Amino acid sequence: MAARKSTAKSNVSAEELLGFYKDMLLIRRFEEKAGQLYGMGLIGGFCHLYIGQEAVVVGLEATAKEGDKRITTYRDHGHMLACGMDPKGVMAELTGREGGLSKGKGGSMHMFSKEKHFYGGHGIVGANVPLGAGLAFSDMYKGNDNVTFTYFGDGAANQGQVYETYNMAMLWNLPVIFVIENNKYAMGTSVQRATKSPSLWERGAAYGIKGEEVDGMDVLAVKAAGEKAVAHCRAGKGPYILEIMTYRYRGHSMSDPAKYRTRDEVQKVRSERDAIEHVRDLLLQGKHATEDDLKEIDKEIKAVVNEAAEFSKESPEPALEELWTDIYA
Repeated sequence: MAARKSTAKSNVSAEELLGFYKDMLLIRRFEEKAGQLYGMGLIGGFCHLYIGQEAVVVGLEATAKEGDKRITTYRDHGHMLACGMDPKGVMAELTGREGGLSKGKGGSMHMFSKEKHFYGGHGIVGANVPLGAGLAFSDMYKGNDNVTFTYFGDGAANQGQVYETYNMAMLWNLPVIFVIENNKYAMGTSVQRATKSPSLWERGAAYGIKGEEVDGMDVLAVKAAGEKAVAHCRAGKGPYILEIMTYRYRGHSMSDPAKYRTRDEVQKVRSERDAIEHVRDLLLQGKHATEDDLKEIDKEIKAVVNEAAEFSKESPEPALEELWTDIYA
């Protein structure tokens, strides 16, 4: 891949850069393994992979502090790993096993971690957006300076509840960062066919919400924009919108043949814009790592992912009485 310059203003040490590389590579290798397990019939139901979008969540998690919250839609495995959830628990949940983070009852789309302040995986398009504002309301009510990262896609950006939430968030000055992961396709419909406005973040202007567009294939650009958004929210200035331009390499879900775009289109982004390769180039050019160092990192990460896969296969299925736990009545 030809080297490209980062336009980010964020100061990043060699150690941080290496950390971003490892975090993004873990997500990619984990998702590749999840795709394999799905193909083997070990993962049932829906499964939406995050391959290609790794820089979004890794860049934003670099700006978070303890107590900050995150909530997202169903393309959520990357978010779980980036906030520090155990890969074994995530994979075991995907395979519906007792050792999963929701005891094997949530699967791909409904995992939670109170310890990591991760509030799901939600299957209904756009439904997590008002919930994210609710999490932010809780922090405002308690008087702390925590923020909530509320992720949704370009398809969800056309949902009415998003705009109701914008209005309330600005009205109440909530510390919520609305993150639009614009991967250019809502299921199979390109954003150009579904959205008349030239950008999605600018819709916040109707409510007085500030925001910006960000290069989601550059982890440093995402981190720089995230720092700005987080500072805005922590200072009590209300919500902020980040429209992060990214791209998914796989279909919408594992059952999607992705015939609505050409292979050449996907390959062009992979070869010219890949977020992991970009950081790899920066590490090599800056002499922060050698080719052998990076091969060793890949080997270590593959071992972590393989261990997670083995754990998920060996963990038993939940007992029948588990059906009656964690329910309202």
